[in-house]
Amino acid sequence: MKATIKTEQGEVIIDTEVIAKYAGAVAVECFGVVGMAAMNMKDGIAQLLKKENLAQGISVQVNEGKLLLEFHVIVAYGVSIAAVSDNLVENVKYKVEAFTGIPVEKVNVFVEGVRLID
Repeated sequence: MKATIKTEQGEVIIDTEVIAKYAGAVAVECFGVVGMAAMNMKDGIAQLLKKENLAQGISVQVNEGKLLLEFHVIVAYGVSIAAVSDNLVENVKYKVEAFTGIPVEKVNVFVEGVRLID
């Protein structure tokens, strides 16, 4: 899937995989986010993704020129999930809009696990 920006000089087409990678990098910088999660559909256990696979924990959809982002995250033990989610949504929305020039309509956060931080 691709996102398109129309300018006076022509069109800019951005692959949603690029948006997902960028959004994943922004997400893991947020306080309380340990990392992105991939669901093992066989047994339903969330697995922490390595840095190079962050995009696998993110879904990017383009709807009428706006982005819908869904994050599957693992949060740190002892933090407020609501505060972490609010921070994630605000940071991702601001930075992805600045990066792509495409408005972010919605950001959904799915907490798939909790992990102790050393």
